[in-house]
Amino acid sequence: MEKLDRFIKLGTAGEGTYGVVYKAKNKLTGKHVALKRIKLEKFYNKGDSEGVPSTAIREICLLKNLKHSSIVELLDVMYSTDKLYLVFEFLDLDLKKYMDFSKGPLNKELIRSYMKQLVDGMAYLHTRTILHRDLKPQNLLIDKEGHIKLADFGLSRSFSLPTRTYTHEVVTMWYRAPELLLGTKIYCTGVDIWSLGCILAEMILKKAIFPGDSEIDQIYKIFRIMGTPTEEVWPGVSLFPDFKPTFPKWKAKDFKDVIAFQDPEQEALLKNMLVYNPAQRKTAKELTRCPYLRKAKLTAPNMDAFPADEDGDD
Repeated sequence: MEKLDRFIKLGTAGEGTYGVVYKAKNKLTGKHVALKRIKLEKFYNKGDSEGVPSTAIREICLLKNLKHSSIVELLDVMYSTDKLYLVFEFLDLDLKKYMDFSKGPLNKELIRSYMKQLVDGMAYLHTRTILHRDLKPQNLLIDKEGHIKLADFGLSRSFSLPTRTYTHEVVTMWYRAPELLLGTKIYCTGVDIWSLGCILAEMILKKAIFPGDSEIDQIYKIFRIMGTPTEEVWPGVSLFPDFKPTFPKWKAKDFKDVIAFQDPEQEALLKNMLVYNPAQRKTAKELTRCPYLRKAKLTAPNMDAFPADEDGDD
């Protein structure tokens, strides 16, 4: 742990399930980093290898082999008998906080730029047979120059096509694909594409498009906008474990009646992601070629939403 002495903690940047994230500065380089501290003692005797949570092991193993401008970089791993520190590159804010703090609608070119970077990062992951499985604004980190990066890979996993999983309890509920909500245990890259579609809609609306407060409410929130799915729209939907023929029958709304799109190509992108049948959702690689994203350029966000810099010791 002598490596930890290289860093000065500047304050708490966030708190997650397994520990605290600190903003810190490297004494040698002067660069800021994010220190994710995980206390290990509470994981002993709970089935995790040597007290290290499985999510941390998974995150370390995956990020060590990933290198992409749209994925947060794991710089180092430090550990002692009771603590584990993951050292990440530092970004100023997560997308959720930025949307909460910024006034008025998000700049249309900023949304385009963010979506281009996210789709590029997702195409990189999926090409390497990795699902993120927990895409949400809180897990997307941004900086003042306009970069956005995928973070928090604790629920990610490698897959084969299609992947059989142990649970469908992945992805925070508001961003969870309908096949997961209806109980499938076999799914693939489409679950990440659905989540990206929800994030695009949220950037335009400045609020979640499907903010359910329970699994059934989440399903109904989707049905009220997209219509109750049928076999004609989504072959095989009635065979899902949690599909009920007694579901209320809602008709699909036009997305334009729900979202004030900033241009027609933005609407086309969303319609390629928020599709009931996962087989009909565009892949991330296909989305990289859509006209809306091909016009993207790096766009700086509104500085008013960012906290003041702090370089003093905590």
